[in-house]
Amino acid sequence: MKKLLASLLFSACALTGLAHAGALDEAVKRGTLRVGMDPTYMPFEMTNKRGEIIGFEVDVLKAMAKAAGVKLELVSTGYDGIIPALLTDKFDIIGSGMTLTQERNLRINFSEPFIVVGQTLLIRKELQGEIKSYKDLNDGKYRITSKIGTTGEMVAKKLIGKAQYHGFDNEQEAVMDVVNGKADAFIYDAPYNVVAVNKAGAGKLVYLDEPFTYEPLAFGLKKGDYDSLNWINNFLHQIKADGSYDRIHAKWFKNTDWLKDME
Repeated sequence: MKKLLASLLFSACALTGLAHAGALDEAVKRGTLRVGMDPTYMPFEMTNKRGEIIGFEVDVLKAMAKAAGVKLELVSTGYDGIIPALLTDKFDIIGSGMTLTQERNLRINFSEPFIVVGQTLLIRKELQGEIKSYKDLNDGKYRITSKIGTTGEMVAKKLIGKAQYHGFDNEQEAVMDVVNGKADAFIYDAPYNVVAVNKAGAGKLVYLDEPFTYEPLAFGLKKGDYDSLNWINNFLHQIKADGSYDRIHAKWFKNTDWLKDME
C-alpha cells in the first residue's frame, strides 16, 4: 500500500512538473530562446544587406532574451505555416508581427499586445481621388492584393469581398503587383506601408494612411503556457515603464537611418 501511495505521489509530482514546464522554462534550461518569424515585415523584422535579421520586434526580442539570461535564436519560417510550426515545437514562441485575432486565439495563446497597428492602403497613383477608402475598392472591377495568411488578406476578403483578390507569399511581390499596374491596391499594416510607399513605390503609389482596422500585435505561445505568458507580460510592462521600449520604438519608427542598411 505504501509503495502504491508513493508511486501515485511521484506520478502526481511528475505531472505537476510537466504542467509547469513552459516555453520560457525550457529556454532557460537550453540557454536559447527560439523565436519563429517571417523576416519580411518592415520595420518589425527584415533582412539587411548582410543577411542579418533586424527590426523593431527583433530588438524587443533581444531585450527579452537578455532579461531571461539566454541567447536569442531566430527561426525563419513562412508566415502561412508559422502556427503549425509552433505547435510542433520548431521554436518556443512566435514573434512575427502577428495580430491577435479571435480565430488565432482559438489555436494559440497570446501575450499582451506590444503595439497596435491598423490596415491601410497603397493604391495606384492613377486612382488618386477615385479611391478614398477601402469601401471604394469593394467592386468587381478592382483587383486587390496582400500577403497570404495575414490579416491584410483576411480584411481584403471580409471587407472588400466584391473585388478580385490575388495574394502573394511576401509583401514585396504584392506591392510590386500594384507598382506594375497589375493590381489596384495593396492592403497591409500601416508601419509597413508608410515605408513601402517610398522604398518600393517608385513614385507610382499613393498611401492612404487612415487605418480602418484595430490590430493589436502580440507574441504567440502554445495554449496553457500561462507561466511564460505571465513572464512575457511582466517583461513588457517593465520595458514600457523604464523607457527601454520608447528607445527601441524611436529607433525604428522615428528614424529612417536603418533604410540605408537594406537591399
